[in-house]
Amino acid sequence: MGRTLNLPSLGENVEGGDVVKVLVKPGDPVAADQPVLEIETGKATVEVPSPAAGVIEAVLVKPGDKVAIGQPILTVADFGAATPHSSPAPSAAVPEAPTLTPVPVPPPAAPAGGAVLLLPSLGENVDGGDVVKVLVQVGEEVRPEQPILEIETGKATVEVPAPTGGRVDEVLVKPGDKVAVGQPVLRWAAAGARPRVAAQATAAVAAPASPAPAPSASAPASVPSGPIAPEPPPTPIVPPPAPTRIPVAAAPSVRRFAREIGVNIEEVKGSGERGRITIDDVKRHSRQVATGRAVRTHCALEAEPLPDFSKWGAVERETMTKIRVVTAEHLSRAWATIPHVTQHDKADITDLETLRKRLAPRVEAGGGKLTLTAILLKILAAALKVYPKFNASVDLPGRAVIYKKYFHIGVAVDTPRGLLVPVIRDVDRKNILQLSIELTEMARRARDGKVSPDELQGGTFTLTNLGGIGGSFFTPIINAPEVAILGVGRAALEPACGGSGELCRPRLMLPLSLSYDHRLIDGADGARFLRWVVEALQEPMLISLEG
Repeated sequence: MGRTLNLPSLGENVEGGDVVKVLVKPGDPVAADQPVLEIETGKATVEVPSPAAGVIEAVLVKPGDKVAIGQPILTVADFGAATPHSSPAPSAAVPEAPTLTPVPVPPPAAPAGGAVLLLPSLGENVDGGDVVKVLVQVGEEVRPEQPILEIETGKATVEVPAPTGGRVDEVLVKPGDKVAVGQPVLRWAAAGARPRVAAQATAAVAAPASPAPAPSASAPASVPSGPIAPEPPPTPIVPPPAPTRIPVAAAPSVRRFAREIGVNIEEVKGSGERGRITIDDVKRHSRQVATGRAVRTHCALEAEPLPDFSKWGAVERETMTKIRVVTAEHLSRAWATIPHVTQHDKADITDLETLRKRLAPRVEAGGGKLTLTAILLKILAAALKVYPKFNASVDLPGRAVIYKKYFHIGVAVDTPRGLLVPVIRDVDRKNILQLSIELTEMARRARDGKVSPDELQGGTFTLTNLGGIGGSFFTPIINAPEVAILGVGRAALEPACGGSGELCRPRLMLPLSLSYDHRLIDGADGARFLRWVVEALQEPMLISLEG
């Protein structure tokens, strides 16, 4: 049986590194202490030696992977693992021992213990998540791309597919476990491989290879007088503990530069390939700290410790979901670092509501639902073209404003797992019918936890509509790095009185709340933008005239 080689210790205070080069391939024989990998740690590039002679069965990592101490990197079959310690002289009636030695011949078959399946990348800037559900069982034959796990990341629940067809030999995680990218989750056998039980039974039958010769006065001198020591059992494969943290990706020169200027490399956000940290990233982070604009990554660091509430009565403690934690941290950063201003106004949507109800059946026939949110998406895309500041981001450390030439609007969706903001892309290029269908489908998948991390990124403006629940005006928090968000309350009938002695008439009035980043947008800009949206709701032709 093959055994798993885990990444050994690479030095004091070194928790892992990046794979630079794989020096062996499946089927290669290796000698004891022969280098099998090159790993770049924070200070140097080191070679990882093989602990014993053997034959490589599988390579579990590739160049560019991040690996942690204790993580599986190879499976190796030992030379002579089943060779007897000693045996009587060969004779015609006794088969030779070498026929029983299980030395693999390349290409190697799947080991009895199986290959280890590591958690793949779940999306940009996603380091891991919580196991929601295990979708396979031990012994189950799985086809390629079949979902095997459901993982909840910071904003969505994603399915992890099987990389190839095969059989599940062992499940190394369970629902509720926290897993990191690169952590072992399954032990895997290739399609068509024999089950582990069958392989072990075959080995047990083959063990008594040479029956002991009958006692004889002329026994060969080479036969030892004492009993033959039993063959040691195969090395058990114990899943390594999950790495508590994956080291950041940075070259030794970058790490040295960070140490020299007093920057903690762990706090720097990388802009290179796969999040790799560059010297420019370290300099940028240093400037942010020096000017007092470094953002805390955990809102819990700013909170005072809570008292013991149980002194005053019964309490119940519930662990926050991953989505709730990420939402809390993101909104805390946004509220603490962005100077918010909120502008309020009302729109008379009496005529628009009559038109919406009349056209709703046509949209429903196409598979969508004509809602005020879908109409507002189209109006906002037009307004963002007229007022491009609201479709921008502030790069304060770089002393610049980034204007986006695309119009991707996020729509806040209330889900059982917390608030999600899936993004509707290229809103300006779609008509209201297309937006209605896409919005209906996106909201359904968000509530089912089926949106991907990519669908929650890239927004340029956010719309949040609480009208279906109730309420009027409120103060929505800007979804950084955007600079504005529009909040919508519930429309209500109100008396509207005209001039020149006209009688008051009941009109359907919609409350709107626009929050914007005062670092970029002045109060006059906010008032103009919101009035444009109000007038477009009251006179839809304005979209065609100015949008």
